[in-house]
Amino acid sequence: MDKLSTTVDTLIARLVESYQRGGANGINGKIIPSRESIITILRTLQSLLFPGYYEDEPINDSTIKSITGQRLFFVYRRLAEEIEKGICHDCQESENCHSHDTCRARAHTISMILLERLPDLRETLLKDVDALFEGDPAAKSRSEIILAYPGLAAISVYRIANILYREGVPLIPRMMMEHIHHETGIDIHPGASIAERFFIDHGTGIVIGETTVIGQRVKIYHGVTLGAFSVAKETADTKRHPTIEDDVTIYSGATILGGETIVGRGSVVGANVWLTHSVPEYSKVK
Repeated sequence: MDKLSTTVDTLIARLVESYQRGGANGINGKIIPSRESIITILRTLQSLLFPGYYEDEPINDSTIKSITGQRLFFVYRRLAEEIEKGICHDCQESENCHSHDTCRARAHTISMILLERLPDLRETLLKDVDALFEGDPAAKSRSEIILAYPGLAAISVYRIANILYREGVPLIPRMMMEHIHHETGIDIHPGASIAERFFIDHGTGIVIGETTVIGQRVKIYHGVTLGAFSVAKETADTKRHPTIEDDVTIYSGATILGGETIVGRGSVVGANVWLTHSVPEYSKVK
């Protein structure tokens, strides 16, 4: 026991010394968004977008208004709190820190922007559900899509996170997407631009980079990478990932790289293709 105590004391001293040198730690008042709170907010947003599918108790016409109101108030308050933490964290990391009141006001504004987008977001997601149902012969119902398809789960969280990303919210969009990446194996950067009726089948191993642009009615299968040539930091503010135009299908294992790479409308990219140049409309790439 004495040896254990001595070892622990030594480890404490070494670890605390490392903490005090700085770097990756959240001590001494550093404000960091709560991962668990963000997951709770996402679950509530999913219940708002698809009511009745994520409930412990049934919802009916007599309760839907009150429950929806409760959820909206909950999301507004909790999301504003987490956004404020994210903004304050960025302030702490920069030399141009705003006042706390300014950070709080901005957080509440962005939280309200997301709530106001929910009706339109639901309509977009219903089109995504239709695309999955119509495009997968194994799907027996739209309820099956909502409850059991990882592609829809990833798309739903992406569309929420993308709104926050476009509003300049730090940390939280990436935290949301990493949560759903862990759940589904689908890795979509919240900065990607993805149009309506997006179809992800199976999904495991899909990677969609930050500056990817995806048109309408695009189908992507498992193991597809839409990536960049370079990971050099100086390229961070450039378009590094491909553009996929409307009605393109990309089969499993394909890799498409580069910010100048455009896959033309209606093209089909075969399984395991390595593509680093543009192709015209209605191409068949094998």
